[in-house]
Amino acid sequence: MTPLAPHEKIYVDSEFAEDENHGEMGCEECHGGDPSEPDWKKAHVGVVKDPSYPDPTETCGSCHEDIAEHYQSSLHVSLAPFKKIIGARASGDSAVFEKVDAAREAHCTSCHSSCGQCHVSRPEAVEGGLLESHLFQRRPPMHTVCTACHGSRIEKEYMGKNKGIPPDVHKGKYFKCNKCHTADEMHGDGKDYANRYEVENAPKCLDCHETIYAADAENKEQHQQHKDRVSCQVCHAMPYKNCTACHFGKDKQGLKYFKTEASTMDFKIGLNPLKSQRRPEKYVTLRHVPVDQDSFKFYVDNGLAKFDALPTWKMTTPHNIQRKTPQNASCNACHGKASLFLLEKDVIPKYLNANRTVIVAEDQVPAKVAE
Repeated sequence: MTPLAPHEKIYVDSEFAEDENHGEMGCEECHGGDPSEPDWKKAHVGVVKDPSYPDPTETCGSCHEDIAEHYQSSLHVSLAPFKKIIGARASGDSAVFEKVDAAREAHCTSCHSSCGQCHVSRPEAVEGGLLESHLFQRRPPMHTVCTACHGSRIEKEYMGKNKGIPPDVHKGKYFKCNKCHTADEMHGDGKDYANRYEVENAPKCLDCHETIYAADAENKEQHQQHKDRVSCQVCHAMPYKNCTACHFGKDKQGLKYFKTEASTMDFKIGLNPLKSQRRPEKYVTLRHVPVDQDSFKFYVDNGLAKFDALPTWKMTTPHNIQRKTPQNASCNACHGKASLFLLEKDVIPKYLNANRTVIVAEDQVPAKVAE
C-alpha cells in the first residue's frame, strides 16, 4: 500500500466540524488534553492518539454502548486465537513460557485493530493515517482497512492477484468484505472463541446459498451426496498460498523482524481438525501456516516444546471461490486423485507428528466411481 504523506496522516478537513454527530464534539472529549491552555506543549499533555484502544468505554462507548460492551471479545482486538494457539504449543516450564509469551506480545500483537483503526484511520499495522480527514466511515473502506491488513492472502485470492488463479466469483458482483463479514461479527459477541471458525455469527455459504439442497435445485444430487462430507471449498476453491517456518528475532539495532521460509501455491484436502456440529465435514481444505519448532529460538531454546499439540496444516476457507474448478470437473477429477489430498509424503518430515490427525491415509482417498 502506498504510504501517506505526513500531512495526509493528520490533516483534519473543515468538513469534519460540520458533521452533526462527531464534529460537534471537542477534540479533548475523545483525545484528552487541555484546549484552554495557550502553551501548545502543555495543551497536549495527556493527549491519546487512539482513544478507542485498548478500552473505548469512555469514548465510543458513551454513545455506542451496545457495541463497546463486547469490544474486548472481538478477535480483531483481542487476537485471542494467537495466544491460545501459541500457548498450546509452548513449553510447560513457567520460565520458558514467560519468554515465549513476551516474544508473542512483541511480535504477534501489532496487527490488532480498534474502533478508530477501522472507522477513522488506517490500522497502525499498515502505518496508520486518517482515512478521510477524520470523517468517520460507517463502513470501513475495503482497500485501506480490510485488505490493508489481510492483503498477502485474502486480497490476492479474492482479487485474482495470484498468477494464473482467477479472482473469486463473488468479486464479479463486487461483494465487499462487509457483504459477508457483518458488523455483528466484527464487534464481538462477548464470547471467548478459540478460533475464528467457532464464531457463531460468522458467515456461512448457506447464508446465501440456502436452497442448494432443494428438490428443484441445480446440481442437487452432487450437493446432497456431499452434504456434511466435504466442505464447500473442497469442491469450489482454487490453489492458495501456503507458508512455512516463521522465525522471530531482533537485529543488531534491536529492531524486531520475522523471516519465513518457502511459500508455495497449493491445494490440499485433509481430515477436518475442527470437526463439530457446526462443521461436521470429514474432508476440508487445509493451509500450511508459518510456524516451526524453532520459531522463538531467538528468545529461548525449546520454547515450543509441545509443538506437536496442533497441526501445522490447518483448516482454511480460501477467498478464491469458483463455480467450476479442476476438482469438480467430473467425479473422478477428485475421487481417486491422491495428489489433491494431504498425504504423509506431502508433509515436511519434522512436522509429521503434528499433522497425524489431518493427514489422509492412501486408503482414505475416496475411490474412483463409475461415470
